Amino acid sequence: MLLSYLLAATDEQAAWNRLKKLPALFLSPVIAIFTSIGLGVVIPEFGLLRYVISSVMILAMCTLWVMWAWRWDFWRAFSSACMAAILQVATSALAQISFLIFPSGLRLDLGAMAVSLLLSIAAAFLLKRLGFGAWFRLLLEDQANLRRTAVLVFVMEVSMETFLILQNGVQGYYLAAYYFLVIVSVLVIIGLIIYLAHRFDDSRTLQMQRDIIAQQQLYEQSLEDIRREMCSFRHDYKNLLAGLSHQTEEGELDALHSSMAELDEDFDRHLGEKIRLSVQIGNLRLPPVRSLLLSKLTDMRKKGVEYHLEVLYPVETISINVWDFVRCLGILTDNAIEAALDAEWPWVEIILLVQGRTLSLRVSNSYTNTIDPEKIWKDGWSTKGAGRGLGLSGYRRILENYPNVSIGTSWEDGVFVQELTAEDRA
Repeated sequence: MLLSYLLAATDEQAAWNRLKKLPALFLSPVIAIFTSIGLGVVIPEFGLLRYVISSVMILAMCTLWVMWAWRWDFWRAFSSACMAAILQVATSALAQISFLIFPSGLRLDLGAMAVSLLLSIAAAFLLKRLGFGAWFRLLLEDQANLRRTAVLVFVMEVSMETFLILQNGVQGYYLAAYYFLVIVSVLVIIGLIIYLAHRFDDSRTLQMQRDIIAQQQLYEQSLEDIRREMCSFRHDYKNLLAGLSHQTEEGELDALHSSMAELDEDFDRHLGEKIRLSVQIGNLRLPPVRSLLLSKLTDMRKKGVEYHLEVLYPVETISINVWDFVRCLGILTDNAIEAALDAEWPWVEIILLVQGRTLSLRVSNSYTNTIDPEKIWKDGWSTKGAGRGLGLSGYRRILENYPNVSIGTSWEDGVFVQELTAEDRA
């Protein structure tokens, strides 16, 4: 029951990858049962204490299992385990009605347990169809408030456990009201989770929109700089031609070649690179992506990192959520900038290519440090070391729900490369 709700709460798409690790989860109820038996012998009169210890143990072991199976950090795994426990305990509380209605007996009890299991699977499927897991998983991406979210969900889980315990003291006359209260409480908890996720999503979208406006202004300023450079170049154009014409008449071919090369170099230095970059950025027809790259290019310019952007064809649509793509691009670019700064010649190259329905992203950078392949995907790891934010673990976590996306990582001869390929399989 807990597992079905866990898969629904985490919006799991590749469920089979988690189910292959399921046998390890079976250890938690087994350990809890033997612990409860042992506590029953030691402290037989404290039934409530035994229940609390057993529940805490199961929750802790489930959290450890989620950390291992999902490769998540503690707070994200703990929040998910608590959310699944809320739904599982609520279902258990509602299922108790079958034990009250029907007479006791092994077959009847097993039948009631089977009905509870089927009910939880049906409820989990309904939650997934309604998109609850997507909202809950989005809420877990709020790094600034993740611990608060974990504490809030844990408090709600404790409240639901309390409901289950109090059922033993509810008189038959009030059972209908009790079950109604359990259902309302679960709906309120689900509504609160969705509301908080909506707030986080709105806040994130608003901040990104502000960034888009700021970067659009920067882009327009860049175009204005090109226009001014063109006006200045045009002003000097006649004088440059006159000098070249004089050298031609005098037969100074070597000097003419030298002047032409100098003129070409001067043009590339002042205008050519700006025009080429403007064309590449112009091919980005997705404002959030264009905004992010403008911001990162500006950041690289300030830090003295040489950059090269290549977008040969217009990019108008991508086969994954544009905000998720922006977050992935931001993580890869930030890592590339940080790593490049340690190199003697810092540079970053970003290539976006659209071929048919396939989008390819390649982010390369100069790199001098050593890399431990076993640590590269751990939380907090980046190309500059641990504790540098989301890192590549966050990048991979974002893409977990996109089976149409493949990623690759390589490093050789002082170059670190990250590649992402998104195919439109519709």
